[in-house]
Amino acid sequence: MAKGGVAAERRRPHSHLREATVGYAFILPALVGIVALYLFPLIKTAYLSFTKTGVFGDSTFIGGANYANLVTDPTFGTALRSSAIYTVIVLLAIPISIVIAALIAQVRHGATLYRIAYFLPVVTLPVAVGMVWRFIYNGDFGLLNALLSLIGIDGKAWVADPTVAIFAVSAVGIWTSLGTAIIILGAGLQGIPQDLYEAASLDGAGPLRQFRSITLPLLTPSIFFVSVLSVIGSLQMFDLIYVMIGRNNPALSQSQTIVYLFYQKAFVEGNRGYGAAIAIALLLIIMALTAIQFRLQKRWVFYG
Repeated sequence: MAKGGVAAERRRPHSHLREATVGYAFILPALVGIVALYLFPLIKTAYLSFTKTGVFGDSTFIGGANYANLVTDPTFGTALRSSAIYTVIVLLAIPISIVIAALIAQVRHGATLYRIAYFLPVVTLPVAVGMVWRFIYNGDFGLLNALLSLIGIDGKAWVADPTVAIFAVSAVGIWTSLGTAIIILGAGLQGIPQDLYEAASLDGAGPLRQFRSITLPLLTPSIFFVSVLSVIGSLQMFDLIYVMIGRNNPALSQSQTIVYLFYQKAFVEGNRGYGAAIAIALLLIIMALTAIQFRLQKRWVFYG
């Protein structure tokens, strides 16, 4: 028995090595994809942010000059403000989605149809969404102004007025983000035990008290998840500005987001080094805000 045990111990390292080799072979395709599509572009972008690129693609190392210019660039400040406004307004979709998801959860027949209807904007091409809403917001013959005229209100050129354009686009952002939030929050509602509601009813708690004392606390993990996704997605918004505002719109200077500014500098003006600095700055902003959200979730998220 002792000799057999020693032989088994000698064979065991080879078995572990074989298992490890098989495991690494399975994760190798994903690892190659991560390195090729994420890690290498990130390193390349970080390097470009310290260079100045020429017309023919040549680059010269200039240190932190791009970041120094970024700090003093009023255009970047305006883009940061527009992105912040858009993000804050789109976050309003979360309480709206909570109410809608709770109402859909009470529907006995046809709840799936409601979820599909709210989810349709998510699977619709952003360009198509932007074109439709650009027509709705049109100051001359738009549907919104036509409806407002019926009650005696003169509408604006919603996407051509620098003071309201970003708010008009943000409203569309709320509309397009409702579907994902409703699905996630609806799944969270289904995970709440019904026994809690029955016990609360026996104690005399009404629907509003049950919603405030049971639904909201137990839904906080889903709310936190949706809020993280909403902040990241909102800060990366580009397509609605590109389609609804356009390059020749007088409202563009006050409505462009950080990603649109990156597109303008890197692809339209050909200044890839400065564009890379904008991209890295956006990455750092997203990482910082996400870290803050994870830090604050310890105070209000209830993992029951």
